[in-house]
Amino acid sequence: MAGIPTIKDVARKAGVSYATVSRALNDHPEISEETKKRIVKIALEMGYRPNAIAQGLVKKETKTIGLIIPDITNPFFPEVAHGIEDAAVEAGYTVFLCNTNWNPEREERYFDDLIRKQVDGLIIGPCSEQISHLEKVIDSGIKTVFISRASNHPNTVSILINNLLGAQQAVEYLIQQGHKRIAFIGGREDISTTQERLQGYTQALNKNDLPVDESLIKIGSFKRDSGYFITNELLKLDDSSRPTAVFAANDLLALGVIQAVRESRLSIPKDVAVVGFDDIEFASLPEIQLTTVSQPKYDMGRLAFSTLIELIKGGGYASGRKILLDPVLVVRQTG
Repeated sequence: MAGIPTIKDVARKAGVSYATVSRALNDHPEISEETKKRIVKIALEMGYRPNAIAQGLVKKETKTIGLIIPDITNPFFPEVAHGIEDAAVEAGYTVFLCNTNWNPEREERYFDDLIRKQVDGLIIGPCSEQISHLEKVIDSGIKTVFISRASNHPNTVSILINNLLGAQQAVEYLIQQGHKRIAFIGGREDISTTQERLQGYTQALNKNDLPVDESLIKIGSFKRDSGYFITNELLKLDDSSRPTAVFAANDLLALGVIQAVRESRLSIPKDVAVVGFDDIEFASLPEIQLTTVSQPKYDMGRLAFSTLIELIKGGGYASGRKILLDPVLVVRQTG
């Protein structure tokens, strides 16, 4: 027999009906144990594997979930994905991973693809918060967990880090080290992550009676190159205007800052101190030793999956609930 065996092939070889094979493989009580064992043995010998999607149409579940992230090159998201996948495998689920590369059209296409695959639910770090297709998909009834971004939709739960607190911790630490001219470098002003970390930055300055200098607030992307180019511009300022410290809204930006400062033959942290946000794996490397605000990335992933399963099962969480996780400042050599 050529090709992948189907349930009809099993039925033909066993000399029984399609329905009998289906009931036997699903352990139906109307089928005798002897018949079940015989059919299972034949199915295994033939290499038959049930189609998960077909089963899902009957059981109304496919044991699959979709995971949509905006940037697979940012180590923050793979660490979250690792936690999601480990928890999913333990529970018998398969994860479809999609990377949007900050592209709304690609994000919408992935939504459509995952719905066609009959996934039981979605976990998403959206590439923007102003996209109509997010509500369109959620309104379809599919349960969704947002990571790193907030949603108020009743079918969703958001799992977030306390960005405001983390930014305040970072900037107040720099102030305690004697810095008065602290630059802020953020990525994408249409993302709440940037807005909240900028708000924490300004609140820390206000709390310590330091002026908010708009010339030291720069917005680019969440990429390392953005941190590099923006820092080069800041370092061109005269000595009285140049920042003595930089708070970067994520660690990739901070790595770009470090590169620019070192290429300018300035010392870190003596001439320019640097603090990031996320605590990606690279941050602790001996040649980097980045002071940063740490997020529980792996645990966030595991929590996202368990939260999604609770939503799918119809309990455990109030409509539009937000789960806020606390950050921790990790002091290393750059601060």
